[in-house]
Amino acid sequence: MKIAVDSNLNPLEVIRRAGYGQVNDRRAAESSYSRRLGSGFYPRFHVYINGDTLNLHLDQKQASYEGYSAHSGEYDGDTVEKEAQRIIDAMARLQSEKSIVSAPPAEEKTGFFSRIFGG
Repeated sequence: MKIAVDSNLNPLEVIRRAGYGQVNDRRAAESSYSRRLGSGFYPRFHVYINGDTLNLHLDQKQASYEGYSAHSGEYDGDTVEKEAQRIIDAMARLQSEKSIVSAPPAEEKTGFFSRIFGG
């Protein structure tokens, strides 16, 4: 499932905010990120970042054949859709945090003594 990331957000920041960690696989040509569903290595959600798009799927198990990277991955379905919505919600929270941070300060704060004695 593909998820578009807002152009003013960093896709890596979005995916990390959603609880994903980098997968260190020397055989892979590109970096990927995963989030486990339990205490084991599988099943796990797996994400590739392609520009401003997140490619999400669910890995049910490790590759069955030696030398092949094929696995039983789900690219749609209820579980994947719920996870996509969770990532979209994390993106919305990050977006609102960034808009709050970029808002101008309301009023400059003064110190304790300047409030008492003026100045």
